[in-house]
Amino acid sequence: MAANGTHSVDLNAAMITAPTALADWAVILPVALPIAGGAILLMVRHQVRLHAWLATAFLAATFLAAAVLLMRVVAEGPLVMTMGRWLPPFGISFNADALGATFAATATFVGLVGALFAIRDIDATGRRYGFYPFLLLMMAGVNGAFLTGDLFNLYVWFEVFVISSFGLLVLGSERRQIDGATKYAVLNLVATTVFLIATGALYGTLGTLNMADIARKVAGMRETGPLMTIATMLLLAFGMKAAAFPLNFWLPASYHTPRIVTSALFGGLLTKVGIYALLRALMVLFPLERVVLSDLIAWVAGATMILGIMGALAQSDIRRIIGFVVVSGIGVMFVGLALGTPLGVAGTVLYAVHSILVMTALYLMAGLIREAGGSYSLHEVSGLYRDHPLLAAIALVLVLAAAGLPPLSGLWPKVILVKASLDAQSWWLAFAILLSGLLTTIALGRVFALAFWRELTDKRREERPSARLEGGYAVLVALLVPALVLGLYPEPVLQLAQAAADGLIAPAPYLDAVFPAGGGS
Repeated sequence: MAANGTHSVDLNAAMITAPTALADWAVILPVALPIAGGAILLMVRHQVRLHAWLATAFLAATFLAAAVLLMRVVAEGPLVMTMGRWLPPFGISFNADALGATFAATATFVGLVGALFAIRDIDATGRRYGFYPFLLLMMAGVNGAFLTGDLFNLYVWFEVFVISSFGLLVLGSERRQIDGATKYAVLNLVATTVFLIATGALYGTLGTLNMADIARKVAGMRETGPLMTIATMLLLAFGMKAAAFPLNFWLPASYHTPRIVTSALFGGLLTKVGIYALLRALMVLFPLERVVLSDLIAWVAGATMILGIMGALAQSDIRRIIGFVVVSGIGVMFVGLALGTPLGVAGTVLYAVHSILVMTALYLMAGLIREAGGSYSLHEVSGLYRDHPLLAAIALVLVLAAAGLPPLSGLWPKVILVKASLDAQSWWLAFAILLSGLLTTIALGRVFALAFWRELTDKRREERPSARLEGGYAVLVALLVPALVLGLYPEPVLQLAQAAADGLIAPAPYLDAVFPAGGGS
């Protein structure tokens, strides 16, 4: 017999009854604005002349929103906005802490710079095929990954930026682009499948995919749940996304095929999403499992650093050289993950910010070398210093920055990671960082010596096409200024990196922001 009584339900225990404060919408603006921009561009898809300016305007607004969000996080601590009014872990949350907000602001700045460079790099055909809508949706996916508080939605945002980046990769439909896109798609599909299986196993074990809720529940499931297996699968999936050894061959095989601005955004942004996901998963969700895996992660770091940069030494195509430099930098970031100390993790975050800026700038520099010298091949490009001294100066600054030499942005994260390695008695990791820096100097110094200093005959100079690089210089300087500031005055960004590391190692403020009254299931 069914119960015939009535009982009251306390909605305050299950739902958010107060309206969301207007200021808290800032948490989702870095995701919502590029999605809105992409939708508007699709509405005006036949008016391609508007695409560049509309996309730039939306990315400028997104960067402003990300910068405001970062300032709020610095002032107030982690911020949370929950969708659908259901309290976590049932409602879908967007969480912004020092790590996510720093990465989102840096990535959006680089996306804005890329959109400005694309004004001169993407022709009407590229715009008609949807370059700018793909760019905006890729930025929405990247920022969504940095700001989501839910593991399944991290998977969703991965899919958003992978599908968008696939569209950017095949833009032009050249045979080599299809070949590169196939390798890119297959390896990302494998990584995504592993990630999805791990997500399903985690939900079956804990009954939740909210990251804060997972972090609270894993301690009680270590005796019975397959947490070590899940953590290893996440390391494999995100390691493939980040292009860590031995699953990194897809990156140098595909990043040299699209338009140079696309290569620049891929090199600066996409691998860092993998690094972010590894930091969030292994430092917050599975800290004890990370300790067990630390030796494996350290060997992956060393192999990625050294073998990656040795690949650069064997190349003559400037884009392929930079692709291997990107891979080597991933190894440097793995060092902090392997050590797991506050200093090491702060070094990884600082290096990621530096890498987003400098790797993007290196690819854009390669594009200008192609315009000025007529080729990406070191066998064919030479004598640029005489005709383009400003480009030579910019290239020299970027070589110093990428190699980790003073006074630029690559110096301080490497100093921090070397010290953290020595503090942890991992002298060989410190040696690997220094050796990779030396080999990076040689690899990129070779580019500078051959492309700029090598003599060019007067006859070949006359045959060389004239190039107007002023717009490209302006965009490159926009990336060089923060790299130079980070090298000369690193303190503000270093404090952000330390706050991000503290938030990963001691995530109580992050958990309290999601469950302010200690609620949840």
